[in-house]
Amino acid sequence: MKKILSTVLLFGLVLSCLAQKATFTNPLLPSGADPYSFYKDGYYYYTNTTGHNIVLWKSKSIADLKTAPKKVIWTPPAGTNYSKEIWAPEVLFLKGKWYAYFAADDGKNDNHRMYVLENSSADPMKGEWVFKGKVGDSTNRWAIDGDIAEIDNQLYMIWSGWEGSKNGKQEIFIAKLKNPWTVAGERVKISVPTYKWETIGDLHDDVNPPHVDVNEGPQFLRHGDKIFIIFSASGCWTDFYTLGLLSASAGSDLLKPASWKKSEKPVFKQSPEHNVYAPGHNSFFKSPDGTEDWILYHANNKPGLGCGGFRSPRAQKFTWNEDGTPNFGEPVKEGVELPVPSESK
Repeated sequence: MKKILSTVLLFGLVLSCLAQKATFTNPLLPSGADPYSFYKDGYYYYTNTTGHNIVLWKSKSIADLKTAPKKVIWTPPAGTNYSKEIWAPEVLFLKGKWYAYFAADDGKNDNHRMYVLENSSADPMKGEWVFKGKVGDSTNRWAIDGDIAEIDNQLYMIWSGWEGSKNGKQEIFIAKLKNPWTVAGERVKISVPTYKWETIGDLHDDVNPPHVDVNEGPQFLRHGDKIFIIFSASGCWTDFYTLGLLSASAGSDLLKPASWKKSEKPVFKQSPEHNVYAPGHNSFFKSPDGTEDWILYHANNKPGLGCGGFRSPRAQKFTWNEDGTPNFGEPVKEGVELPVPSESK
């Protein structure tokens, strides 16, 4: 009888473990703004803003970040133009090598620019990360939140920048890349914050202007014959930080502003009912078997928490509307069990 009971208990424990692996809950980590992941060779490589270095996680499942191995892959040297305020890193594989893009400055926000590292190792957790320098156009204006995509054998970079040299409005720019670290040609502005949901940005300090309109955190997303850019709008310091959408035909000239059409309404916003505030600065990933589309984003769980360390990374599956645009639904409440991204049987 004892042997039978032991077997039953062991079987129950196995079932319990399997059940635990079949679901996850948000947040994925206690904190971590500007989450980004890249899937390659059976692993997700995840990173987020720390502010002072670049940390990389490696995991078979994006749902297991809390227990996944992680490593500081790069710490900036002191006293440079890129030593401080390291924001929104992205680690991705391009043209046979790994690249890490990030925004940084010397301690003064006005000096934020985009920079890139390179690693020729097959595993980005190994090898040497080499600083390749600043990646930007000839205007050398303020720039953050760069994202790179290869579309029809051409590399493109999108980012949030200033038209001039003073803060007050963040806009979305695009440019072609000659290689992963060199911009080819001039930048083109493709989005200006104009709708009410893009222009909530009053500030109350002595360092910044009294108000800033914001388009930032742009991310490429391709589906069928359409290219989308999902971007964050309004100030991250408000509860109204939200996601907007730009769309273009894959066959159009992506460097022409007229090729891009902006959604009149946000496509993902706060849910006070679910205690999710200021959801934004997203990225995307596929399930391991390639059948599901997922959005990765950060959010606060209470109002008024702003842009600080309370922001935590979350993930949820999304679908597609009949017109081919993404349908992100509503932010899921913390603690709600979700099926893990689908794996090959």
